[in-house]
Amino acid sequence: MAEFADHAALRVHAGHGGNGCASVHREKFKPLGGPDGGNGGRGGDVILEVDASTATLLDFHRRPVRKAGNGKQGSGSNRSGAEGADLVVKVPNGTVVLTSDGDVLADLVGTGTRFTAAAGGRGGLGNAALASPRRKAPGFALKGEPGEERKLTLELKTVADIGLIGFPNAGKSSLIAAMSAARPKIADYPFTTLIPNLGVAEAGDVQFVVADVPGLIPGASEGKGLGHDFLRHVERCAALVHVLDCATTEPGRDPITDLDTIEAELAAYEQIVGPGLAGTRLTDRPRLVALNKIDVPEARELADLVKPELTARGLAVYEVSAATTEGLRELKFAMAQLVAEARAAQPEPEPARVVIRPAAVSEPGFGVTRTPDGAYLISGEKPERWVRQTDFTNDEAVGYLADRLARLGVEKALADAGAEPGDTVLIGDLVDAVVFDWDPTLTAGSGHAPGPRGTDRRLEG
Repeated sequence: MAEFADHAALRVHAGHGGNGCASVHREKFKPLGGPDGGNGGRGGDVILEVDASTATLLDFHRRPVRKAGNGKQGSGSNRSGAEGADLVVKVPNGTVVLTSDGDVLADLVGTGTRFTAAAGGRGGLGNAALASPRRKAPGFALKGEPGEERKLTLELKTVADIGLIGFPNAGKSSLIAAMSAARPKIADYPFTTLIPNLGVAEAGDVQFVVADVPGLIPGASEGKGLGHDFLRHVERCAALVHVLDCATTEPGRDPITDLDTIEAELAAYEQIVGPGLAGTRLTDRPRLVALNKIDVPEARELADLVKPELTARGLAVYEVSAATTEGLRELKFAMAQLVAEARAAQPEPEPARVVIRPAAVSEPGFGVTRTPDGAYLISGEKPERWVRQTDFTNDEAVGYLADRLARLGVEKALADAGAEPGDTVLIGDLVDAVVFDWDPTLTAGSGHAPGPRGTDRRLEG
């Protein structure tokens, strides 16, 4: 069975809000003591949190659906329902959260970083909270709102300071094993490394993370070989190290050709995905070159031959051997210097600020559009939320909804849009909207007397 996954689909369901309670206080010699229905509890959120002990997205392949707890219904004696339990889902450092359409919602870097993937529904108000001087004892309560549901895609992009890049079997796994305590799989065949391996290296007083990412072949930017499974893991690296195999016996292969091929694939990948997540373009990241396997006599000769050409290109070149550790100390200190420079160039983190941008007073908060079949569609956060909260089996609750819509200006907007008595009015999404027949002769707002509890005289008959 696979032990690593860096791509997963996830469905999240936040908890539903609990319904409010319609209750009247009763005690001996005081049969109608006023409304005392409590509010419903809020539904739980689904929260993604970076956890240092989580290194893969494999668990989401086993359990692709996550649900938070529902809020409880309110009860009499002004008792509010319990809130639904939040569900905290652990994800590895470097997880990118995307919509099903590919839009990035969050880039989770740093242990403890959180993102609310789905917000729980609000609890409905009980009749005690709905009481007013005009409606002293409401015979209804508001329903809880449904929790948010989302289909998400999770991608893991390795968080490392240095990325070792090169052809399959170039010796990247051997290098990271020689420089750190990491123990990746090492074997004498291509594509030994199928998952990124991380190791912590140290040079002087600088500690840094080195990623041994899977090897690539020509056409990787188009998905060939390991394709994007390799390339996505170099996006966060502050610097890249070309590991060039000087002992290869494959026809048409040599260190210069390998380096040009890898650079071409990085440039092609950048055209597809953009600059990446480290703030700079992949082609602009600092580079080092490690001419590997110089413990082989023929490889040492080839390294001495190609080093002047690579140096002429402005690249810092190091001849190394993972087998004998020759040249590794110099290479590690060069890596540490690049990491220190990258860290020093990063701006100081600013404290998080919450920016509140309230809507202008003149904005109505809803819109009226005409559908192809001639109906009038009302869309907007407030009217759609109010409809979800309404118990349509209770006439008083329906009348309360009509009053709220009238105060918001919906009645006037329909008249201005040319609506006629009997026209169809939809509120919500066109697919599952609530349907009304518009009757402007019914008085909405505050200019009518309420009827007995649970009824509305405007709806009689």
